[in-house]
This record gives sequence, C-alpha cells and structure tokens, in this order.
Amino acid sequence: MRRMLTALVLGLAVCGLTITVQAEDKKTAAKEVTLKGSITCAKCDLGIEKKCATVIKVEDRVVYFDMASNKKYHADTCQAAKMGEVSGLVTKVKDKETIKISKLKYAE
Repeated sequence: MRRMLTALVLGLAVCGLTITVQAEDKKTAAKEVTLKGSITCAKCDLGIEKKCATVIKVEDRVVYFDMASNKKYHADTCQAAKMGEVSGLVTKVKDKETIKISKLKYAE
C-alpha cells in the first residue's frame, strides 16, 4: 500500500513538472510571422546602435535580423533603407525581438 501511494505521488509530481515545462516552452517558442516595413541599418539610419545591424522597422516596432540574415542582407540596406517584407521566426533575445529570415522581398 505504501509503495502504491509513493508511486502515485511521484507520478503526479512528474505530470505537474511536465505541464509546467510545456507551458514555459510555449511562452518562449518562436512564431512564424510576416512583417512589412522599412528594412534598414540600426546604426547608420536609425542611430540606435553602436554597430551596424540590419532591422525591419514597422511603425514603432524594431525587429533585428539574426546573425546569418544580417550578414546576408546588410550590404543592401546599410546606407539607404528599402521598403520590403520579411517572413521568418521571431524570438525575443533579452529585450530585443530577433527574426530568422526565411523569405525577404523588397518593394518595387
């Protein structure tokens, strides 16, 4: 009887822990989004960073490109902003939103 009670308590504890971990994962999970706005440099155009960083500015929201996307697209937009649309996974890193680009299309 004691073993069954111990097994039941441990089982419930594991279930509770699993539910808590899954809830945390959903809060920090990346979401696929499409953003339309000005693709530009956070340093050269916006003056909000000390180093160059590619961002998309949508109204008051600034979303930073991840490292690989920054390297790939920064030369296009460092000195002159371009209107465009990006799709990708958005995550929050510290206090900044970051997007891993799966698709980028400049406006014509």
